[in-house]
Amino acid sequence: MLESVEWGEYRLGDLFEIRPTKAYKYTNRDLFSFSGDTPVVTNTSFNNGISGTVGLDPTEEGGIITYSDTTTSDAIFYQPYPFVGYSHIQGLYPKNREWSKNALLYVVVSFRKSSNGLFDYGNKFNRAIASDMSIALPTRESEIDFEFMERFIALLNAQRLALLNAYLSVTGLKDYTLTPEEEQAVKDLEEGNVEWGMYRLGDLFGEATRGKRLKSEDRISGNLPFVTAGEADMGVSAFIGNDVEVFQPNTITIDMFGSAKYRNYAYGADDHVAVVHTQNLPKHAVCFITSAIHKVANAGDFHYGRNFYAKDAAPLIVSLFECQGSPDYGRMETLISAIEKLVIKDVVLYADREIEATKQVVDKTSKNKPI
Repeated sequence: MLESVEWGEYRLGDLFEIRPTKAYKYTNRDLFSFSGDTPVVTNTSFNNGISGTVGLDPTEEGGIITYSDTTTSDAIFYQPYPFVGYSHIQGLYPKNREWSKNALLYVVVSFRKSSNGLFDYGNKFNRAIASDMSIALPTRESEIDFEFMERFIALLNAQRLALLNAYLSVTGLKDYTLTPEEEQAVKDLEEGNVEWGMYRLGDLFGEATRGKRLKSEDRISGNLPFVTAGEADMGVSAFIGNDVEVFQPNTITIDMFGSAKYRNYAYGADDHVAVVHTQNLPKHAVCFITSAIHKVANAGDFHYGRNFYAKDAAPLIVSLFECQGSPDYGRMETLISAIEKLVIKDVVLYADREIEATKQVVDKTSKNKPI
């Protein structure tokens, strides 16, 4: 599809007015103290630039591209919804004509490509530089080919949604209807009709196992996920082929900061990671236990100055569903299964809506135009 495209170079300043987004004059602490649902776009390169939500009116309507003038090209995003601006966040406001979401997504990729590697904290990405920057866009008869951009992004979206739909079908996650038992489990929790018990983690699962250090330069490329401390990518820092201890699926890791995560795959781990051996329990019960561990281990007691080690796992006291003096793993399993369905329902419905909307875009833009 791209082989036959005619390309043109376009100056960003000719296409967009680039100016700072509007922001509230609050400190970070005060800004994020307003609890609410309005996203705040900051200088982060993650989560579409959104660092949190606040209970304030949006300062921007959305439907624009944003970038941080203090970071790198990774912080260039399309913002579909109204949001609160932030210091050093610049907005690209279309000139002369309306730009669709798909066209702006196309510009984001071209903008990132043109600015990749040029900017960092020491080399500011200011408005004058951005305005004078040229990006490559598809062209027809010496004009930007908006129809092609619309169709191309729609096709990419269709491919992504097809993969999502296939995954939901294969895993059985498309079935989001709660069973009577699951409905009752949710109702019991909401109404407080459950018994809780306090349990020492070591009494339930024995001593946790500590991973072993494997320096970055010693790692051999392979297929085994290697878990280290951190939140990015669930703490998986590499895929290795080294001969290391392989931990079983359906277990829990706790990193040096006390952050607990469920692992449904075999993996290796470094010495900043403790492994809790829950492999003999049902998956959803282990997910429940993971949350219970995270609540107590990640409450601020562990940090760079005081790391969480494997020896710290056994003494942890966790709160679990209880029945006749023992952990009620069956009820835990049923509740988490219900929560999974409630969450996945929105994903399934979203996928169905997007697939239909994408089909309409592709059909409309493909008339008399072979793909």
